[in-house]
Amino acid sequence: MHNIYSVGMALEEEGFKIINNITWQKTNPPPNLACKTFTHSTETILWARKNLPKVKYKFNYDLMKKLNNNKQMKDVWTTSLTKPSEKKQGKHPTQKPLEILKKIILASTNENDLILDPFCGSSTTGIAANKLNRRYIGIDNSKEYLDLSIRRYNEMKE
Repeated sequence: MHNIYSVGMALEEEGFKIINNITWQKTNPPPNLACKTFTHSTETILWARKNLPKVKYKFNYDLMKKLNNNKQMKDVWTTSLTKPSEKKQGKHPTQKPLEILKKIILASTNENDLILDPFCGSSTTGIAANKLNRRYIGIDNSKEYLDLSIRRYNEMKE
């Protein structure tokens, strides 16, 4: 939560343009047990692209509007934490809800597009990609989380 500003700056220094920052507002955030700060109830999602002239990025505006009761979608998305049913095969400390990843993928890709997740963790992006008919490559440096990803994928196929 505190390094999002550094991440944004690093992206810009590497030639990326930030298109949007989306705030995920958690309806059921975990309590702040230390009681020394406000409860952390949001996360920021940065939507960025390499700043290349004459190369357009994909934004499925009409679909996002349709999914939002025919109203323009805002950059604050409210949903609960990851459901227990999404953690049956194991837990990852930063696992995101499938609902959030589906929305990101629908907003920025078309069917059969290829999605690369170089820090896949429990592969929620891959599960969402598969459910939405996208191709997917996931990379992680932890065998434990790659094994978790495989278990989640196998569970989805059942």
